Amino acid sequence: MTDAAFSRGDGALPGMLSASDIRRLATDLDVRPTKRWGQNFVIDPNTIRRIVDLADLDGHEHVLEIGPGLGSLTLGLLDKAAQVTAVEIDPKLAAQLPVTVARMRPQRASSLTVVCEDAMRLDPESLDDPSVVVANLPYNVAVPVVLHLLEVLPSLTKGLVMVQEEVADRLAAGPGSKTYGVPSVKIAWDTQARKVGVVGKKVFWPEPRISSGLVRFERGRPVSAELSRQEVFALIDAAFAQRRKTLRAALSEIMGSGARAEQVLREAGVDPQARGETLDIHAFARIAAALRSASPT
Repeated sequence: MTDAAFSRGDGALPGMLSASDIRRLATDLDVRPTKRWGQNFVIDPNTIRRIVDLADLDGHEHVLEIGPGLGSLTLGLLDKAAQVTAVEIDPKLAAQLPVTVARMRPQRASSLTVVCEDAMRLDPESLDDPSVVVANLPYNVAVPVVLHLLEVLPSLTKGLVMVQEEVADRLAAGPGSKTYGVPSVKIAWDTQARKVGVVGKKVFWPEPRISSGLVRFERGRPVSAELSRQEVFALIDAAFAQRRKTLRAALSEIMGSGARAEQVLREAGVDPQARGETLDIHAFARIAAALRSASPT
């Protein structure tokens, strides 16, 4: 694809990929967006600018981008970040991304690193401690990717992710709401998440069936310095495995019996008849601490 092949004739912002650029790149590469990898490419440069602005970059950050696709967001990030590491599972797209950046941001090409890998199998030591994650995440893996990155990359201090709107609501939900669930509790272990916007369907190619949501998060200290996230998360999984069950019933298997579950819950100051969706991360941490100290019954 030649430099001249990048069109500016469909309202694209200067230096950004237009909708026709993206489709032409895909054609040249014989790339067809697949459900397998959750590929929905952003074709609206104004949406890219909005995402980058909401990420609140100051020019000094090392940004981790998951699933850069054909590079629309990557170009916007290179305009604002000191360094961008893009993780792309599709070998064709991973190979093309440095070429696109070299053509459209030649002065910033050395600031881009491309890793052809599944985000769930990343070697953290190979990423050079990114401080921010900004990504248009595939719908089908958004939650596990976010939680995995927060677990394996302590260097991350903040982020902005675009996900399915329902997922955005779940990540930012509080106890007792209809959308509150496992992702809501787990992300709160060391992170504050809030929904900061909605993105319509027509800015994507192919157009998804539902809107997307933008979630911004700020990293803080873990809820507990003594407990591991694994032991707290195991309780969260058990509590939400069957949402209609009381905590006494839901935690009876992991604790050995209903009687022991009730003992531990009362020790933690939690009503054994309550349900998981009413508890925040601090309550689950108290349960985990009480479980450590409780004697078997």
